[in-house]
Amino acid sequence: MKILVAVKRVVDYNVKIRVKADETGVDTANVKMSMNPFDEIAVEEAIRIKEAGKAEEVVVVSLGVAQCQETIRYALALGADRGILVQTDDALQPLAVAKLLKFIVDRETPELVILGKQAIDDDSNQTGQMLAALLEWPQATFASKVELGDGDARVTREIDGGLETIKVGLPAVITTDLRLNEPRYAKLPNIMKAKKKPLEVVPAADTGVDITARLVTLKVTEPPQREAGIKVASVMELLDKLRNEAKVI
Repeated sequence: MKILVAVKRVVDYNVKIRVKADETGVDTANVKMSMNPFDEIAVEEAIRIKEAGKAEEVVVVSLGVAQCQETIRYALALGADRGILVQTDDALQPLAVAKLLKFIVDRETPELVILGKQAIDDDSNQTGQMLAALLEWPQATFASKVELGDGDARVTREIDGGLETIKVGLPAVITTDLRLNEPRYAKLPNIMKAKKKPLEVVPAADTGVDITARLVTLKVTEPPQREAGIKVASVMELLDKLRNEAKVI
C-alpha cells in the first residue's frame, strides 16, 4: 500500500497573529512558520501504519511557495519516504488545492490519502471533502481512530452526539482530528537523513490545473477587545447588575 499525505505550511500556532495595516490579510513577514498541526497528525498516522507493516511507502505532498520544502523535509525527518512540492507563488484556495492534489493522486495512485481536517490559518475544513468528491472516493472525516482491514478501513469519527464508527472501502480519503494520535518529535539523526531523501518539485503551471481564485477577501480585522470585568461586593449586587444592566435574568 502507498499512502499519500498532504501537508500545509502555516503560521506557527504559538505565534500571536497580526493583521496587516491595510487590513488585506495576516502579516507573515518575519513570522515563524511550521506544519499545520492537523497535518502533523496525518503524517504520524501514515508512519504508524507503515511501521505496522500495512504500507510500503509514505509520500508527502505540499502545495505553495518554495519554502514549503522545509515543511516537507520535516515530514521526511519524522519518517516519510519522499516528498513532492507543487510550487506556485499564487494564493491557493481549497478547491484549487483539491484539484492539484487530485493531479498528484492520479499520478501516484495511492490506496489511501490522509490529510488534516482543516488548516489553522483559514479553518476552511473543505479540502478533504472536495478531494474525495473529485476522485469519487469514499471519505471519512474527523477521524479519531483508524483501523485498516483487507481492502477497507474502519474509522471512528467524532460527531456532535459522541463517536461514530464507519467502514469505507479503499482507496479512500481520511481527514484527521486532534485525538487520533500524538505526533512524534523529529530526532537530529533523522533530520540529517531527511536532507538526502528525494523531494520532487513540480511547477503548478505544468499540471494544467486551473487554480484561479473563486473567493475575494474584502477585509480582515482583529476581534474587538473584551471589556474588563468588575468586582461586586455581594450576591445581591450581582443579581441587581445581571437584572438591570446585563438584563440576562
